Amino acid sequence: MNLTGKRIIVTGSARGMGAATVRAYVKAGAQVIGMDVEDVAGIKVAVDASEVGPGTASYVHVDITSRSSVEVAFAEATKILGGLDALAHPAAIQRSSDAGDVSVEDWDLMFAINVRGTMLTNQVAYHAIKATGGGSIINFGSISGQRPEPGAAAYSASKGAVHSWTRTAAGTWGKDNIRVNAILPAMATPMYLEARARSTPEQNTISHWRNQVPIALGGVYGDPDRDLGPVMVFLASDASRFITGQLIPVDGGQTNVR
Repeated sequence: MNLTGKRIIVTGSARGMGAATVRAYVKAGAQVIGMDVEDVAGIKVAVDASEVGPGTASYVHVDITSRSSVEVAFAEATKILGGLDALAHPAAIQRSSDAGDVSVEDWDLMFAINVRGTMLTNQVAYHAIKATGGGSIINFGSISGQRPEPGAAAYSASKGAVHSWTRTAAGTWGKDNIRVNAILPAMATPMYLEARARSTPEQNTISHWRNQVPIALGGVYGDPDRDLGPVMVFLASDASRFITGQLIPVDGGQTNVR
């Protein structure tokens, strides 16, 4: 599970699971390019990770909803890195919505970032990784894409689409020695905390019984650095060379995938 010499792009790198992934990869010896729209925070994450080492991290701005932005950013990153071995794609947004009144604007925004962003980053990474002889793409799904979500209709639909895309990309690109998997995490991230802050006490109580109580390992969300980072290292490493097309919960037993 050593990543020395591996060249990796991480989207959504400015905070949360993306930032934890950058730190984990650098700690494992990789050369990493973090990408986000939050440039100040993204640069700081890269600088702080590089100071710890032994790998290195840099930062490049990207808007994952724009093909031209993704193509330019990935071209710059692969030039800096000298190639590409893996893409970790945590970048996503979450909004509460009811199936009966979710707005077209929220629906389109969720799919632009969560689904189109996955397609575009995966497509551009595919060509770069193929040129180096193969590697790994790690998408981010969600338990929300596996079950009914009365309070997050658009988010649930978008993550279900990510799951389907991941399976199809894995089945298509396996011949090029590129494996594609998706993580289904339950982590205490800024996005999770912000969602709780937007919710009513009643909604948070419902969420507690629906989400935290089923977590067998302690009944609390995981820590991105301690609980997610090592899994991300495994999936980017050669140790996972025979795993593809999988939805992998990293959630303390909150759910399972059948």
